Amino acid sequence: MIRCHLARMMGEHKLRIADVVRETGLSRNTVTLLYKETAQKVDLEAIDKLCLLFKCQVGDLLEIAPENN
Repeated sequence: MIRCHLARMMGEHKLRIADVVRETGLSRNTVTLLYKETAQKVDLEAIDKLCLLFKCQVGDLLEIAPENN
C-alpha cells in the first residue's frame, strides 16, 4: 500500500486544500483524493507540483507501507 503524507505536510505548513489548489494549479478533486488517501492513481505532474510546493522529495510525500491484513 502506498501512503500519502499530504495531510501531514499541509498541517505542518498550515495550508488548507484551497491553498494547495491555488499554489499548484491542481484540481480540487486531485488534492482532496490525495489528502484523504483515497486516490487510485496520480499523474507525475501532480506529484512534481506538490514536491515543488513543499520543497521535498517524492519519498517525503509518498511511502510504501505494509498492508494490514
